[in-house]
Amino acid sequence: MHIAILVKDYDEAIEFYTKKLHFDLIEDTTLTDSKRWVLVRPQGAKECALLLAKAVNDTQISAIGNQSGGRVFLFLNTNNFDRDYENLIHNNIKIIRPPTI
Repeated sequence: MHIAILVKDYDEAIEFYTKKLHFDLIEDTTLTDSKRWVLVRPQGAKECALLLAKAVNDTQISAIGNQSGGRVFLFLNTNNFDRDYENLIHNNIKIIRPPTI
């Protein structure tokens, strides 16, 4: 299964997901001069990947970063929450609310 997520720029998005979130780059195939098939997924994941889709019109561009209308977009499992949370902080990822038990 692939979940499409709108991005401003393919390379910028690949760098964010692979360097800051430590996702694996699964595929990066050029389809046309302006379109690529880019898949990333969390390390160890097998069932699902994110399809990074470059926004191409004003409606799509306006949805970047708010594709779920302000609701939670994804739930990711981890075997080490503290490690992964510290990685987000270290990479200056915006945290809306701190974790709670």
